[in-house]
Formats: sequence, C-alpha cells, structure tokens
Amino acid sequence: MKYLINWIVMTLAVFISAQLIPGVSVDSFFVAFIAALVLGIINVILKPILLILTLPINIFTLGLFTLVINAFLVLLASNLVDGFRVAGFWWALLFSLVMSVVHSALHQVGKK
Repeated sequence: MKYLINWIVMTLAVFISAQLIPGVSVDSFFVAFIAALVLGIINVILKPILLILTLPINIFTLGLFTLVINAFLVLLASNLVDGFRVAGFWWALLFSLVMSVVHSALHQVGKK
C-alpha cells in the first residue's frame, strides 16, 4: 500500500511540475502515471549505479553532480515514455528540482 501511495504522489508531482514548467509537457494524467513509474524504476536501478561510478566527481563538486545525473535520468524517461516530453537538459534539470520540491510538499500534506 505504501508503494501505491508513493506512486500516486509521484504522479501528482510529475503532473503538477509539468504544468509549472513550459519546457516540459505531459499529454494526460495517465501519461504522468506511466512517467512516474518509469522514473521510479530508473531511480531504483540506474541512479545508484551512476552515483557509484561518478563518486569522485560527486565528491569534488560536493554532491552537485547529482543534479546533472537527475537531469539525464529525466531525459531518459522522456525518451522512453510517449507523451512525456522535455525540451532539453536545462528544462530537465529545472523539472527535477521542481518535482523534488512538489513531491516533498505533497508528502508533508499527506502526513497531516
């Protein structure tokens, strides 16, 4: 049940963030649902591997390179999901930042 709730919250975060950022578009709520699933799978499988491989540069940049990794993972998800489009790297970076804030805010609202 916890995973389903997290997936729904992530879907809302993807949908709301796409509405706020002009360089990102989502065709429907169902596409946001699929995009949230793909982003979740990518974050579980690829992100830890990429973080380990880029550990030296991540240490050198005090963790800021993680933002670059997140942006590339969002771009990967946009290439995998039809109807979820990101205009470029900078839009993906902004999307990942906004989505993190929205996701955190939705989780805080859900806890109350």
